[in-house]
Amino acid sequence: MSVVKAKRQNPHFRLDLYEPEADLMVLNFGPQHPSTHGVFRMQLHLDGEKIVKAVPDLGYLHRGVEKLCERLTYVQITPIVDKNDYVSPMHNEQAINMAFEKLLGIEVPRRARYLRTIFAELQRMASHLLWLGTFALDLGGAIGGGASVFLHCFRERELILDLFEEVTGARFHYNTHTIGGNRHDITPGWAQSVKSALAVIESRIPEYESITLSNGIFFERTKGIGVLDGELALELGITGPILRASGVDHDLRRDAPYHAYDEIEVKVASAEGGDCWARSVVRLAELRESLRIVRALVDAVPEGPICGYKPIKLVGQVKIPSGQVYSAMESSRGELGTYVIAGGGEGNVSPYRLKIRPPSFHALSALPYLLPGHMVADAVVILGSLDPIMGEVDR
Repeated sequence: MSVVKAKRQNPHFRLDLYEPEADLMVLNFGPQHPSTHGVFRMQLHLDGEKIVKAVPDLGYLHRGVEKLCERLTYVQITPIVDKNDYVSPMHNEQAINMAFEKLLGIEVPRRARYLRTIFAELQRMASHLLWLGTFALDLGGAIGGGASVFLHCFRERELILDLFEEVTGARFHYNTHTIGGNRHDITPGWAQSVKSALAVIESRIPEYESITLSNGIFFERTKGIGVLDGELALELGITGPILRASGVDHDLRRDAPYHAYDEIEVKVASAEGGDCWARSVVRLAELRESLRIVRALVDAVPEGPICGYKPIKLVGQVKIPSGQVYSAMESSRGELGTYVIAGGGEGNVSPYRLKIRPPSFHALSALPYLLPGHMVADAVVILGSLDPIMGEVDR
């Protein structure tokens, strides 16, 4: 169904991706190209400047994280997966430990659930700010100084990294989540630091919207470019802002609440059109919503412990008997899932098998459908609008 529909929507769509094209120029877009947002190669078959077909080529960054996790103890895994989606490290930590907690059948204390939710939304804001800055670079100086937007977004992102550093001592890879809760607690003055940072970011969001959504050149470069139908997006397994920009109102924070999301309303941002413009609208709306959620929760953090489980003394190991489970959360890019088969290692202290479901991998699977019929310059815009992180693609 999808192939027929895709071809009807885009007459340039080609299913025969690996057949040689006569009289077409083959352009290797990446893996060194800065606009690929990581080590990613895409083979473009061009008729002049027009893309006839696109063949994504993955595997340049493969690090074997999933297999490595099967050789580590459950406690040792968190700092390893921290580096998958290296723009949203907190989400990686949360996702993996949620799966381990589900296997153990333990409940995370309410204070830790609040902290995890606050951290997750702050991380979402930091990720979307980085996306906006790099997306402006992809579009170039035509939208009023792409480098200026990039630097402005990093200016606000630094405020969030300051907050994480105050809690964990690290600015990027935190290793703060653990089985049963968190390793680090917030200080009495941290809530005020959060509110001060949010006030600055909130005051500058209109500036970002003025530079992008209110900019005529930005509109022309993104409206109607890279259209993804909601039905096709579902069949490709695409989730997160990309799916919601295609008109599918789905968000795990609301539809399958975890942490403290069942104690607060999550207003899910969605849009129609499924193009680069709609994906930009959704992410900017999510920036405002994350700000609202953090502001509502930061003064309501309950008292109590931050971890409800203690590893075996001395060796610091967690034993999980045989069993299997799938757990998922809504990361900055969509459904970040973890499938674990327990019972590995001597004494059941390691996973027997571990599989991570990264949203960026599924997002890149849309490129052969989105790119044909567009110009080479549009390829940079379409890829940037998907906001892929290659660390979680190749794992």
